Amino acid sequence: MALTGTLKDFGIADILQLIGQQQKTGVLYLKSKDQDVQVFFRDGNIVRAESITRKKKDLIGNMLVRAELITEQQLENALETQKRTLKRLGDVLTSTGAISAQKLKQMMQLQVTETLYGLFSWKAGTYEFKQEDVQSDSESITPLRAESVLMEGFRMVDEWPHVRKKLPHEAMTFERIKELPASKSQPKEDDFDAAFDDAFSEEKKDENKGEFKSIGSAERRVYELIGPGRDVRKLVDLSCLGEFETCKALVNLLNLDYIRAHQVSGRAASAGGAGLIVRVGGMVARAVVTVMVLAALGFVGSRLRPDTWDLGDDSASSFADPAAQRLLARAQQARIEAALEVFRLEKGALPERLEALVEVGLLQREDLRYPWRDDYYYRRTSDRQFILLSPLR
Repeated sequence: MALTGTLKDFGIADILQLIGQQQKTGVLYLKSKDQDVQVFFRDGNIVRAESITRKKKDLIGNMLVRAELITEQQLENALETQKRTLKRLGDVLTSTGAISAQKLKQMMQLQVTETLYGLFSWKAGTYEFKQEDVQSDSESITPLRAESVLMEGFRMVDEWPHVRKKLPHEAMTFERIKELPASKSQPKEDDFDAAFDDAFSEEKKDENKGEFKSIGSAERRVYELIGPGRDVRKLVDLSCLGEFETCKALVNLLNLDYIRAHQVSGRAASAGGAGLIVRVGGMVARAVVTVMVLAALGFVGSRLRPDTWDLGDDSASSFADPAAQRLLARAQQARIEAALEVFRLEKGALPERLEALVEVGLLQREDLRYPWRDDYYYRRTSDRQFILLSPLR
């Protein structure tokens, strides 16, 4: 399978979805202006991800030191041993007892997921997938389903703006203002393991998608780590949950008034009249945006009606050229997204099902699958956020 091009034409999500669906084995090479990443697939599952241009602070040894799982001296000793024996750094650290094999695997898994989810922020770059033999090391990394990475990547992209609004500066610090309620379930022996499993298990992600008001193991771990002088960056390092999961936990704790944030000196947000202006402006903007989106929807609809395109006798789902099918799908997704925005502005929340757009007359039934055989995948993650993907076939 030859797969090469630019990310402007074929995005990260499309690439992961295609390789995962076709259960391919090989290496995906991704390059941007200052980054070079390789993602290794085996039978459609991601078994490794490496950043060739990874910064020094993101190397596994430095990650362990910043997380205070090993000391700088232990890292230096391990690096010296590695030079002499040519063993992997992780094998040296576990053999000397500096860290357990389980915690090392968790940190290596975190390094891979952080590399993968960082790809969703790329705005430009090139990609090339080469089919070749790939060996998986299940003892070091648990294989990841491409669909799971895809869904989690979209969730992060959707929720990051809210997180950034609450945590605008990495230098922010926090203090506890009340105790957390007792856990309903029996805690695991190791809070680190419990928080890590909750943050990266698919069940936990499905439970908390789009919500900023739940208390789980990740929130409890972050809460226990809060202390004088520990800013957002330090809490990310210590929690070992990844940047997004840590920041999401902080937002949950802030929303539920379990902690208080201390703004960076000289950067405290101004209040008072500005808040009123924003609220009033928002009401006016809503009316304006509704009119604009309705006009845009009508304009796009007049040109993207499936029944007005001269595509021959064959159905759209039988295009010989997959690129043409993807091009049509992108245009159709834009039309559905515009309809969803109109629905949200008028009803106050997104619909639970795409069929609701047909019921209120914004779309027709065939719009929900064109140019595919199956319906588009839609999931509402909150009143204002959603995931819309081409069918997983």
